[in-house]
Amino acid sequence: MKRREILKHLGAAIPALAVARYGQAAAGSAPQHEAMARGPFKPDWDSLAAYRTPDWFRNAKFGIWAHWGPQCEPEFGDWYARGMYEEGSDAYKYHLKKYGHPSQFGFKDVIHQWKAERWDPDALVSLYKQAGARYFVALANHHDNFDLYASKHQPQWNSTRLGPKKDLIAGWGAAARRHGLRFGVSVHAAHAWTWYETAQGADKTGPYAGVPYDGKLAKADGKGKWWQGLDPQALYAQNHALSKTRHTHELWDWGNGASVPDQAYCEKLYDRTVELINNYDPDLVYYDDSKLPLWPVSDVGLRMAAHMYNRSIARKGKLDAVVNGKILDEQQRKTMVWDIERGQSNVIEPLPWQTCTCIGSWHYDRRVYDNKAYKSAQTVVHTLIDVVSKNGNLLLSVPVRGDGTIDELERAIVEEIGRWLAVNGEAIYDTRPWSVFGEGPSLAESSPLSGPGFNEGKNKPFTSDDIRFTTKGDAVYAIVMGWPASGKVAIKGMQSGSPQMTKAVSQVELVGGSALAFTQGPDGLQVALPANAPALPYAFALKIT
Repeated sequence: MKRREILKHLGAAIPALAVARYGQAAAGSAPQHEAMARGPFKPDWDSLAAYRTPDWFRNAKFGIWAHWGPQCEPEFGDWYARGMYEEGSDAYKYHLKKYGHPSQFGFKDVIHQWKAERWDPDALVSLYKQAGARYFVALANHHDNFDLYASKHQPQWNSTRLGPKKDLIAGWGAAARRHGLRFGVSVHAAHAWTWYETAQGADKTGPYAGVPYDGKLAKADGKGKWWQGLDPQALYAQNHALSKTRHTHELWDWGNGASVPDQAYCEKLYDRTVELINNYDPDLVYYDDSKLPLWPVSDVGLRMAAHMYNRSIARKGKLDAVVNGKILDEQQRKTMVWDIERGQSNVIEPLPWQTCTCIGSWHYDRRVYDNKAYKSAQTVVHTLIDVVSKNGNLLLSVPVRGDGTIDELERAIVEEIGRWLAVNGEAIYDTRPWSVFGEGPSLAESSPLSGPGFNEGKNKPFTSDDIRFTTKGDAVYAIVMGWPASGKVAIKGMQSGSPQMTKAVSQVELVGGSALAFTQGPDGLQVALPANAPALPYAFALKIT
């Protein structure tokens, strides 16, 4: 798509100037705008479709994510900085009890209270390496608009100035590289414009009825307060009219009456993100957006993707970078790695993809811990197997407490995943899909994706009759989702004469064990298992050659 076609597509949503400056500095601006790296990729969908996913990502299969920021300080779950301004919500009631009324103690004050005093990135990343992760992703900012790195484009509201007063992305990145993991960052701040609109409100009832929350405060209002000299609007970005609906998910694609961000907001996001890429050199950038950030009301997301790819080529001599985006059409899936949130595809995808999920809430939630409601290691392992069989990767969030630690229940889950992968990782890492991804009763019904994903847990639970396949070299791996009481495995898709089997089976081994007796006939491949089940019997791999 050429520049004039972009302008035509964007129409009157924003001034044309906002989509014409590919990183050039505006006259008199300070600091100077970040330049887009030069190279073969241009900021349009057709050019970006030349993207090819690097092998490091295709081979890695499993990553762990620290979805951690100031919204973890209250330890009350995801979207806290929005929910605390919704009168009557659980987050509002919790905030009122813990901190006070949001007209007097807003999210800016939560940031001020957050200290991350026990954060040890090296210890956590070391644990994740032992758990089998091949890449690590850290939250760079969330919808709360607070940068977790040194940013000259968000100089007041970042973690080196406020809260922990540390460069969290620098700490995470150094730890990841020290332990030999690829490093990624996730960027969510594009949505702050509409997401924070609840902060413009006020209670409708009670003693504070009509008293505005702090979302419209100006710099001058800070006189004599801890935030004197800071501009709350650089965080909240609420000097604009409200969207026509208060339902955030309806606004996610910048339609349905969404308040459209102005040029300054769009360009600031571009500058902050390019600065992040340039200064911290991530291998992967995850965008929590439909398509790319601010599309289609701005082309800054296209420019950020082109910059990432061109910079990778210039620095490494090849395209070695990954960009994640959500809710992509067939053309857009060629331009980046499609991410499915809390869900899985139901087919072998022709292009590499990723599912992201969490063992609890995205932001740490003490209620999940108290109720022992985390996903089990078994659930995570089954998800990993299913995703990998369909040409995908699993990015797993392990919630981090406000102080920078994980709790003992989470640690036990992570360690158990590591024990399973230590035995069975041969059937996961460096593999590719087989001709079919699996067989068994779980395939009878498949829940469709909803929006960015969200079909997790809606399909039939796996049993020992469910099998998923991967392949590497001359071997096919059959990963069985449970130890059968019969002591035998029957793989129907590997019967003699099967179109999937170009040669007869010559050997079957238990991965991490020994060779097994088998027969191959018209009813399938029948494999006799050892008398004793493995220590983690909910999934095991057979290597078939």
